[in-house]
Amino acid sequence: MILGLLVIVGLLVIRFSGEERAPELALPAGIALPEGTQAAAVTLGRDWLGIVTEDDHILIYDRASGILRQEIEIRR
Repeated sequence: MILGLLVIVGLLVIRFSGEERAPELALPAGIALPEGTQAAAVTLGRDWLGIVTEDDHILIYDRASGILRQEIEIRR
């Protein structure tokens, strides 16, 4: 049982100590949210950035330029 635990710990150390790193994320220098809007969550797509606001909107921005592409209203 102790040997099994040591094997698991060893595998975790080997897995997380490698030189492999996540790729750099290209983000725009600044995102301008509409006046009075606060971000509740952020998600990244291949070439877009999605921001869920506290007032039930999803704002889709271009990742390279930071320009607002689309605004989606969440209906309840």
